[in-house]
Amino acid sequence: MDSLSADNIPAGFERAKFSSPFLDMAGPYYERQGEDGIIVATRINEGHINHIKVAHGGVLGTLADVALSYQVHRAEKPALPVATMNLNTNYLAGAKLGDWVEAYARIDRISKRTAYCSGQIVCGEAVLMTMTAVFAILRK
Repeated sequence: MDSLSADNIPAGFERAKFSSPFLDMAGPYYERQGEDGIIVATRINEGHINHIKVAHGGVLGTLADVALSYQVHRAEKPALPVATMNLNTNYLAGAKLGDWVEAYARIDRISKRTAYCSGQIVCGEAVLMTMTAVFAILRK
């Protein structure tokens, strides 16, 4: 872990249980159970920063997709396999080096084969992004 994230993880968060080579590179991600669902978070590090000294839009876009899909994935037991069909993001503000950003997601509607979700990414009190998505549920 880098020096920005090693000792600055807010109480209640633990390293996310999901992983892949891409997500390991895009994160690291942390999770905690919130009142209305799972909160997925990360600390903005050097690898996330673009040429204008804020987190690259793809960093927040990936966090949006991860948080929304993870909410659906964990909605049932056994966990649901999902695939993103549509992801809409609205960038409202930038995240800076060292910022702790949290993604809040909710399932708006879920059926046998499709889930509709929405949420937001925040840094403290500032809303950085709002997002909506549609997921295919790949039931067997």
